[in-house]
Amino acid sequence: MTYEPREFGRVRNVMLLASAIAWALLLFDSGGKAMAVHCSMAAGAMPPGTSLRMFLAMNAPVPLAMGLALMLVAMMSLVLIAPICHIRLRSFRSRRTRSVALFVSAYATVWMALGFALLMFGLVASWIVPQSYLPAAAVAIVAPIWQISPIKQRCLNACNAHAQLSAFGAAADYSAIRFGLTHAIWCAGSCWALMLFPMLLSRGHLPAMAVTTFLISAERLEPPAIVCWRWRGLGQVARIAIAQARIRLNSQSVFRTIAQY
Repeated sequence: MTYEPREFGRVRNVMLLASAIAWALLLFDSGGKAMAVHCSMAAGAMPPGTSLRMFLAMNAPVPLAMGLALMLVAMMSLVLIAPICHIRLRSFRSRRTRSVALFVSAYATVWMALGFALLMFGLVASWIVPQSYLPAAAVAIVAPIWQISPIKQRCLNACNAHAQLSAFGAAADYSAIRFGLTHAIWCAGSCWALMLFPMLLSRGHLPAMAVTTFLISAERLEPPAIVCWRWRGLGQVARIAIAQARIRLNSQSVFRTIAQY
């Protein structure tokens, strides 16, 4: 689907700004709120009941939810550019803001639920193997396998297949909410392993988050493909980089030729 360039640029700039602000807050916070699993890992050598009480004491629900929301904005804003453009293109001007808000709320609800599930997974892992990088190492093995799996491609294809939206009344609201929920589910199916890995690291989680964000954003640039076993994620980015390099080289060659004359 093609979008009106000015509209696409407007949405892109807003989402880039939101992501940049979230990353700045994470950096100033040193990743503390967003990476609350680290507290559970630090408490993993204690008895399970004590560890759980410490985890809950150090991570109250509201700050924990705010940290997860900050992670979500930082890492997933860029992949929402295309679906938000789709909603704005398919909605009447008077309903655009409402439809986008409903979509984003539904999308965030799914990812917040998944984020809490991933945090609980990290807590359980810390009880089983306290003070260990084994959980992160295990996910580092699983993530590449998931990355090349046919199921991953099926999820990516579904993320690129934007739903038809109703235009009027309650049906339009329901369409926006359903689109947000289904898009988030397919997105979570695609990204869960990549998202889990930084959450299991006691150190270097922000660089790992940055790499994960790049991979998630890069693979969304890929067009729908045949469901099969293959590596995916950087092909389109590499092609864009090569094309830009060729354009620059050709431009420099033209300037040098003109300068000779």
